[in-house]
Amino acid sequence: MPMLSEDSGLHETLALLTSQLRPDSNHQEEMGFLRDVFSEKSLEYLMKIHEKLRYYERQSPTPVLHSAVALAEDDVVFASLQVMEELQAASVHGDERELLQLLSTPHLRAMLMVHDTVAQKNFDPVLPPLPENMEEDFEEESVKIVRLVKNKEPLGATIRRDEHSGAVVVARIMRGGAADRSGLVHVGDELREVNGVAVLHKRPDEISQILAQSQGSITLKIIPATQEEDRFKESKVFMRALFHYNPREDRAIPCQEAGLPFQRRQVLEVVSQDDPTWWQAKRVGDTNLRAGLIPSKQFQERRLSYRRATGTLPSPQSLKKPPYDQPCDQETCDCEGYLRGHYVAGLRRSFRLGCRERPGSSQEGKPSMGAEAPELLTYEEVARYQQQPGERPRLVVLIGSLGARVHELKQKVVAEDPQHFGVPVPHTTRPRESHEKEGVEYHFVSRQAFEADVQHNKFLEHGEYQDNLYGTSLEAIQAVMAKNKVCLVDVDPEALKRLRTSEFKPYVVFVRPALQEQRKTPPMSPAREDTAVLLDEQQQEMAASAAFIDQHYGHLVDAVLVREDLQAAWSQFHGVLEKLSKDTHWVPVSWIR
Repeated sequence: MPMLSEDSGLHETLALLTSQLRPDSNHQEEMGFLRDVFSEKSLEYLMKIHEKLRYYERQSPTPVLHSAVALAEDDVVFASLQVMEELQAASVHGDERELLQLLSTPHLRAMLMVHDTVAQKNFDPVLPPLPENMEEDFEEESVKIVRLVKNKEPLGATIRRDEHSGAVVVARIMRGGAADRSGLVHVGDELREVNGVAVLHKRPDEISQILAQSQGSITLKIIPATQEEDRFKESKVFMRALFHYNPREDRAIPCQEAGLPFQRRQVLEVVSQDDPTWWQAKRVGDTNLRAGLIPSKQFQERRLSYRRATGTLPSPQSLKKPPYDQPCDQETCDCEGYLRGHYVAGLRRSFRLGCRERPGSSQEGKPSMGAEAPELLTYEEVARYQQQPGERPRLVVLIGSLGARVHELKQKVVAEDPQHFGVPVPHTTRPRESHEKEGVEYHFVSRQAFEADVQHNKFLEHGEYQDNLYGTSLEAIQAVMAKNKVCLVDVDPEALKRLRTSEFKPYVVFVRPALQEQRKTPPMSPAREDTAVLLDEQQQEMAASAAFIDQHYGHLVDAVLVREDLQAAWSQFHGVLEKLSKDTHWVPVSWIR
């Protein structure tokens, strides 16, 4: 390999390295990648700039002037006078005008100002001098004076009063705040003065008010903690919030200004769990680098348990559920059938009707779901996930409120592309009709076999109508996924809990109808008034159904579609399905570990 002299530049070294890259049958792709990177012109230019900077650094250059702006101003005045003289002599040259224009442009003046800043090494913010009347009697304790520069942002620290000594101490440092960035304030430090005001006998909220109102710089007199705690324990987990939170409405939070508001389904990056009661977190995608306080999972669960025990938080099992989506308004309707030559199997309305109207149905008698303790919705740890090539598609689950007509949407998607989408074939105990085929319209089984499968928890949903049993089995869903198809199912929202596993990785879409706004209309005839009242009642039922699902199952939803008509809903849903395999999504961490 050729040798390089000591004067050889980085770009020369890079060029030589590139020339030495030889093709290798075992690493041909890697070698090609390196050759492309090293041959990039922008990298060569960057190396040359680096060399120039190092050269001038070794030369230790000194500025000719420390105030080039003043010189430019003098030159402008001189050039102006000269131009005036030329104008009076009626012999004007373009050089004078050009010089005057150049020296007067904002860009050149800004460049000269930057030059003066570098020449005078005026990089750091200018702090006002320390007060001359600072007390020198520190009671034989080690005291440090800390001056922090901040804008309108909070200081990024909370305080508390020590129960034994009565001292005001720093309780926590917020990640990314002014106190954290300074590295001068630590948890456990005792606070004596703020901007020369003694705080020993003030309440913590009064001190927080002084800190919040301080702008520019804050001067703190601090007695350092006898034993400095660790700076921060490394913690970086992502949590999906399962509830709304507004710190302004939380009387338990140590400092409302330090709280982080968030909405349900937002993903939070938890950066500190040192405090078992109050975590520090940031909203994913938020440009604000400062962390805020949120209630910890354990603390929020304790609060919800207390509210449930005292009756201020009703249990979901005690609430009356409104009706969910139904395929058709006619009990005998066979909506889910052949469409464009393709059969879209699925449970008929009779199954859902039977589950809703028969109090003794097998679905209501099941002890599995109802016997579970009600879930306390706090946080769910999540991680990024993207479907890999060759991996089975995720299960797509549709839940619909009353009037959403999810079955039509499912039918249209499968009929448009039966090679990529499918639905599970349900089971039934009713006799097979002459035009029906086993495994197409239904899996026809005996009542004994059906009830045995129920006992072994093989059904996702099941019910009874007119002495016949109907159900969708987990095996039927697995059969569709085994064909590498996207399996579409529409279920009762309660069934979502059984599907949330690493095997199915369900993507849940909530479909709700577009509700018409109430409008003032002129007087109607009695018949039209009755019709209007009926329509208004239907609108109220649909709104109540959508609100119930959103309130009790909205934390499980990944996308919401508002259906105005079938074509518009299909376009929205098709866009969701296209992104499902391409984009990165947040999923429970247990699904990918």
